[in-house]
Amino acid sequence: MGVVRRLRDGLARTRDGLARRIHQAVGQYDRIDEDLLEEIEAILLQTDVGVETTLRIIDGLRGRAVDRRTRNPDDLMGLLREEMTDILGDAPAPVSDQRPRVIMIVGVNGSGKTTTAGKMAARYAGEGKKVLIAAADTFRAAAIDQLEVWARRAEADFIRHQHGSDPSAVVYDAMQAAAARDADVVIIDTAGRLHTRDNLMEELKKIKRTAGKQMDGAPHEVLLVLDGTTGQNALSQARVFSEALGGLTGIALTKLDGTARGGIVFAIGVHLGIPVKLIGVGEQIEDLQDFDAPAFVDALFN
Repeated sequence: MGVVRRLRDGLARTRDGLARRIHQAVGQYDRIDEDLLEEIEAILLQTDVGVETTLRIIDGLRGRAVDRRTRNPDDLMGLLREEMTDILGDAPAPVSDQRPRVIMIVGVNGSGKTTTAGKMAARYAGEGKKVLIAAADTFRAAAIDQLEVWARRAEADFIRHQHGSDPSAVVYDAMQAAAARDADVVIIDTAGRLHTRDNLMEELKKIKRTAGKQMDGAPHEVLLVLDGTTGQNALSQARVFSEALGGLTGIALTKLDGTARGGIVFAIGVHLGIPVKLIGVGEQIEDLQDFDAPAFVDALFN
């Protein structure tokens, strides 16, 4: 199955909840007016686009209709696609071309964090890169075992310590091993026990410092994994991690195939200013895709 088809299929529930309902609403009007815009506004809110983002989209839509001098509802879907693509912004610039590229994966337990780390390892390995995975979530034995399965699948080097050991020690050993083994990419999986928030954030800061002491600029990427089914709660999670870690370089939004609330993608862009870099639209490795704003909007509306 091709990338575009996977994306379309993965966004089916959001497409039904958002684009299809908007299309049906537009079909009931013979001109663009405030009643129609209010109906579109309600649909956007119901798919977790968020209040501020929704108002921005509606204002932009209204402005585009005026600028194009059109009141024909048949033109509205095209104008909406333009506005929503612009909301998502341009593709982010590459963070670093340093070698090894060190990627720190953070997020709460259950977000798909460890699976995302494993899929990323498999993708990089498939590109011919030498990958090393550090199992720095030492508080969940199951996470270590799960990651080891991914490492074997990707033929990646794997650094682990015993359950309950110091996560920073794992990262130290991983950085040493990456240098010795000439790795291209280091992926650090971390804990996500948000109920012990303060302890967790201190642990993550220490991991980040440890990586930085072993290599200037590391970690080059701090990627937050968010569960797309949690809707607006994802925004508060992102703020907590960003504040604690001094910023995030990107977001991986997972489980979009399991929700009609994919509008959260637009809210993230407006509220956080953190680029969505990866989206998960299924179980397979190929279902973890680089985020492309025009392709995402096309998949929603086609």
